[in-house]
Formats: sequence, C-alpha cells, structure tokens
Amino acid sequence: MSQTPFIFDVTASNFEQLVLENSFHKPVLVDFWAEWCAPCKALMPLLAKITEEYQGELLLAKVNCDIEQEVVARFGVRSLPTVVLFKDGQPVDGFAGAQPEAAIRALLEPHVQQPATPEADLLESAQALFAEGRIGEAESLLKQLLTDDNENAAALILYARCLAERGELGEAETVLGAVKGDAHKQALTAARAQLTFLRQANDLPEVAELKSRLAQNGEDDEATYQLAIQQLARQQYETALDALLRLFVRNRNYADGLPHKTLLQVFDLLGNDHPLVMTYRRKLYQAIY
Repeated sequence: MSQTPFIFDVTASNFEQLVLENSFHKPVLVDFWAEWCAPCKALMPLLAKITEEYQGELLLAKVNCDIEQEVVARFGVRSLPTVVLFKDGQPVDGFAGAQPEAAIRALLEPHVQQPATPEADLLESAQALFAEGRIGEAESLLKQLLTDDNENAAALILYARCLAERGELGEAETVLGAVKGDAHKQALTAARAQLTFLRQANDLPEVAELKSRLAQNGEDDEATYQLAIQQLARQQYETALDALLRLFVRNRNYADGLPHKTLLQVFDLLGNDHPLVMTYRRKLYQAIY
C-alpha cells in the first residue's frame, strides 16, 4: 500500500509507467523485498525516511518479490534486499544487502537534486528583491533568516550590502567581519568593493559639479574619475566602466594607475559571468595589448 505520493508499490503491469516512465522526470529507487526477509524490513523504513526528505525529488517503488516473479526475473534479482536506482529509463546504480544510511545517501547524491530548504528559499527571495532595488524588503527577509542562522555567510554578505545601500557603512563593515570561511570569497570581495565605492563617493564633489567641470573640459581626468566613482556608488555600472576605460586609454598612469585598479574592482563586484564584465574585460585587454 502506498504510504505517500512519493512511495508506492509496483507490479509487472505498472512497472513500465511507475518506474521507467517516471524516471525520465525524477530518479526512482526500486526496493526489491519479501515478507520473509528480515533485512528487507529493517531497510524499508530507512529508504522511506530518505525518500521523504527529498520532498518529491526522489521516488521509491517497492516490489514484493514473492508476488512479482516476472519483475524479479526481468532484472535478475538473486538476493534480498536489492535496491536499484533508475534514471532516464535505465538502472544507473544500486546495491544488494542492508546498507548504512550514509552509504545510501552517498549513492543518491550524484543523481538526485537536493530539496530546497526554507533557508534557501528565503535567501533566494532576498537576492531577487535586492536585484530589483527593493532593499528594505530584502533586508527584512535576511533578518528573519539570520535569526535562525546567524552564521549563514551568504545571508550576512547580502545583509551587509543592504546596509551599505542605506548608508550604514560602518555597520555593514562589522557584518562583513563576521563572515567565516572562504566558501563565499567572491561575494565577500564584491561587497567590500561596494563599500569602498560608497565611502569614496561620500568624500567627492556632487555629480552636478563634476558634470559641469566635464562640460567645460571633457579631458579633466580628475572629474572623469570622480564622476565614475559616484556612478559606481549609484550602481550605474556600464556608464562608470565606459568612463574608466576611456580614462585608462587616455591616461593610463593617472593617479598611479587608478583607472585600471578600479576597473578590476568593478569586475570583482559584478562577478566574472556578468555580461558587462565579459565585455569590458575584453576591451581592457585590447587597450593594454
């Protein structure tokens, strides 16, 4: 009898549909068992527990070998328990005999997508809100997440970026200092770059003044660089990258090579896969060589 939608009994008549066809959508673990087999009965609750934890990303099909002799013969099952993992209509892995939980999980890991956790859902939602500029809403979700897990590095980094966007630069720096480990090194570097640009912008002339200076002298290197920093602080990345590249081409030695250094900081901020980074990294390479 089926225990949940993810765990069900199969027979020779429905094996094709419930196992082979289903396996093109989700991996299906087939448990060959029998009523008289004590190891089978010990293994079954463990398989059910693991299947439930995958929240529909894994299915468990049970074959009663005393009844379904046709299925047993089809797959050459010779000892019980036997467990076979099907994917895309084919057996891809399996084991015979009782196995410890860790071994079963290790077998499944390469084939089964890990279920999303509530924490992952919150973080993903916060990232989407931040990308849309809805900083307050993102911050609210991150606070909720960090209440339960105050060492979540990805959440801490994004929370620091929210604080920075609100001008809380000192508090943002403190939060970044609490990030442990190197698993999110690129994101941490990006957040620190953002803080750097925001701090620099606070000490620079206003945008209108800088634009006025450039209207009078389009080759004012200082005004060009300072306006680019103001634009970076406002996340106007493409405009800033274009100005920094033009300044590098015109005067690559300005302020001891500052345009080049700043371009690299922006690349860190946006990440290597960002379309602007790919475009301007190529342009920078062409300008250098």
